[in-house]
Formats: sequence, structure tokens, C-alpha cells
Amino acid sequence: MSSLAATPTQAAEKAQSRWIAIAALVAFMAVLPLVLPNAFYYDVVIRMCINAIIVLGLNLLIGYTGQISLGHAGFYGGGAYVSAILVEHYNVAPPLALIAAAVAIGLIAWLVAGAILRLKGHYLAMATLGLGIIISIVITNEAAFTGGPDGMSISDFKLFGLRISGEKQWYWVFAGLLVLAVILAQNLIDSPAGRALQALHGSEIAARVSGIPAAKFKTRVFVLSAVIASLMGSLSAHYMGFITPGLAAFPHSVELVTMVVVGGMASIYGSLFGAALLTALPQLLARFEGWETVIFGVILVVTMIFLPRGVVPTLAARLRRKGA
Repeated sequence: MSSLAATPTQAAEKAQSRWIAIAALVAFMAVLPLVLPNAFYYDVVIRMCINAIIVLGLNLLIGYTGQISLGHAGFYGGGAYVSAILVEHYNVAPPLALIAAAVAIGLIAWLVAGAILRLKGHYLAMATLGLGIIISIVITNEAAFTGGPDGMSISDFKLFGLRISGEKQWYWVFAGLLVLAVILAQNLIDSPAGRALQALHGSEIAARVSGIPAAKFKTRVFVLSAVIASLMGSLSAHYMGFITPGLAAFPHSVELVTMVVVGGMASIYGSLFGAALLTALPQLLARFEGWETVIFGVILVVTMIFLPRGVVPTLAARLRRKGA
């Protein structure tokens, strides 16, 4: 809410800092391929980008609006499977399948949002959990279309006759989408709509008294985050070439929420850090066979005890205090 009272000078400084951070992100993503030695590292970074984009959308819902969701893996897996079914069973062009999947998932999110977003706290968490489980069960049971527990294959993504394949080509696709997602998320947060979302998080009652239509804004951000997850699911399906119902499973939803919390709620670059950290950790802990889950849990517990606001916001606040 402090942004409402910012002076023109403060607003200009904030905008300048925002574009410096985006320029640094662009430079980092442009230079990164120079130090990636092989396809395995490209694959890890691509998965970081995919998770970061999903977590950006989820953070808009959780961190900025204060609405929990434990079913976002359902939207991600749903987008992947709708695209795969349309492409493989009905010969729909991949770009059209991607758009159709996003529309379908967005419609589902919009239909259920009016009911579940009236709930609060753990009731809302359980409702979104149930939605994600329903999507996962449908994917598993409709074996004629989805391949059931065995999964299904999907062909390469083609756009205007060009085939996107291989880790290097996909890296540039997802890196570009990540930068675009950061820009759009930042613009949304700094807009009147973004300030309305933050007001809802601060106090929904006060926001309603101020004339903010709470139900409309909560529904819009819920649908937006679901559509983002669907788009990433569709593109991920083409990138991986093979998908299974695990994409929509509850543990994946927990991973996404954990990325938001560890990186920092209501923090764009916290979303990126949390996604990168928790995507890379399983790879780094693979050498501790049998203990990787325990070590992973200890890291999360320690983070939440000593960095309760998330890594990035907590460290940023400490640096500001030292500089003051």
C-alpha cells in the first residue's frame, strides 16, 4: 500500500530499479548457455524456467492476493493432456491445441472459482486440493484418450512449418517466455489492478469497503494463474515428448506452493529463486541415496524458521537495513 503514497521521484526510482533487474535477467539468460556443458544441464535449466513461470502465476494468487491453491498441478497436467489429446487423436495443429487447452482450463477455473473462492483458510486449501485430485483421477481413468497410468506420447511442436526440438531450441523458447512473464507480472503488480489484489490480501473487508469488487478480482487472478499453468503444461508436453498423470498429482502441487513460500511470497524474483532452488535441489541431493528426502525436508524447515518471509524478501530487507 506504500506505493499509493509514493512521490514521483520514488516512483521513477522504482521503475528504474525494475527495468535494471529485468535487463540483468535478460543478460543472465543470454549468457547462461555459454556455461552449460551438455544436454542434461540444459534440461535442468529448462525445467527451472517452466516451474518459475508457473510459480509466478501462483504467487500472484497466493502471495499478492492471499488465496491458497493446492491444486495447480491439476491445471498444469490438464493443459498438457488436453494439448496432447487434440494433437495426437484429432490432428489439431500444436499452436491451436495449446490455445484450446488454455481456454478449456481457464473455463474450468472460472466455473469453480465462484464457489471455492468464497472459502477461506484451510477450507479453501481443501477445496483446491479436491479440484486438483479430480483432474488427476480423470486423467488416470480416461485411458482411451490419455493412456492411463502408462502415459502418452506427443509429437514435436510445430509453428509455421518450423519444428522446435532439442534442448537448445527449447531453452530459448522458455527463456524468452520467462522474461516476458516477469515483465507482465511486474506491470500487473504495479497497476491499479495489482494494488487492488494487494489490498485484498491486506484486508478483504477494508478492500470491499473501499469499493474493490473482491469476488471479481479473486476470480480473475485465479483464472489467470490457471491459464499460465495450462500454457506451461502444453509446452512442457511437447518438450518432454511423453507425459504421465504424475504431472497433475498432488505432490507436484505441493512442490509448486513450496517454491512460492521458500522463494518469497509477494516477490517476483522470489518466485524465480524458489523455482530454481527447488528444481535443482533434487539433482544436487541425488548423491545422498536414501537420504535426499530427509535432507530436502531439513533445508525447508530451516528456511522457514530463519527466513519466514522467504529467502529473497528476508535477505532484501536485511540489506536495506544495513544500507540505511
